[in-house]
Amino acid sequence: MDIKTASAFHRLRLVSAPEAVSFLLLLVCSVLKRTTDVNAVPVMGAIHGILFILYVIFWADAWNKAKWPVKTAALFFVLSVLPFGGFVAERKLKRQAEDALIAARARKEGVVGA
Repeated sequence: MDIKTASAFHRLRLVSAPEAVSFLLLLVCSVLKRTTDVNAVPVMGAIHGILFILYVIFWADAWNKAKWPVKTAALFFVLSVLPFGGFVAERKLKRQAEDALIAARARKEGVVGA
């Protein structure tokens, strides 16, 4: 994995968990709006909207740099619209980055033809 792909994964990982948290908070705010006098939906909606747009931009960049198959790219996009999907995406991206690092070290040391 080259540095540009690694940085694209890193950016996507950085935004995926906050995007998931903001989505969950937006759901809580929606419930509170209908059950109490608290209306934090406009503020939380704006925050979530910005984080979601960043996620989509970073997702497209990671897809372009990593040359993901359509199935993988679709999975990461679907994870962005599920309430806990951002956490799953972050874990999958972390695992991919770790696997790429292990393969790069193995190639460097000549252990395997990875």
